[in-house]
Amino acid sequence: MEEELQDMKARKAHYDMLHFVADAQQGIPKLCPCGSITKESVDEEDTYDYLPGKRYFICKDFENDGMHFRQPWVMGVQQEVERLKIRVHEHEKLLRECDELKAQVRMLLRRVSDLERVVKLKTMYQMKTKDAVSSLFIHGFFVYVLLCI
Repeated sequence: MEEELQDMKARKAHYDMLHFVADAQQGIPKLCPCGSITKESVDEEDTYDYLPGKRYFICKDFENDGMHFRQPWVMGVQQEVERLKIRVHEHEKLLRECDELKAQVRMLLRRVSDLERVVKLKTMYQMKTKDAVSSLFIHGFFVYVLLCI
């Protein structure tokens, strides 16, 4: 009974690994699940029209047991291009958001400068009215005399 359980677990682990290898073949592979590097290879026997052979990304230690990568070159490059397109679109979106934020910052800076001008004018007005009132008290007699005449 114990041997059957171990055998069943070993088979499940093997099928899980096959599933993981199949799911891992996205884009241009750098490493095979076995740990070896992948390389480009041309299958000379498989010719299409005038092109000599078909190109693959293949594990350096490839064995046809399902545990190594052998991915068509076109599929890998196509998936990599799709991945890069998505990244470019994300960056374009971020750039648009940055432009919108820059416009908002410019508008806020204009509002701040307008408010600073208003505060400056208000303080100048208050200073002038204080100066005018104090000058009236200093020269009050002269003003009183002028108003009486």
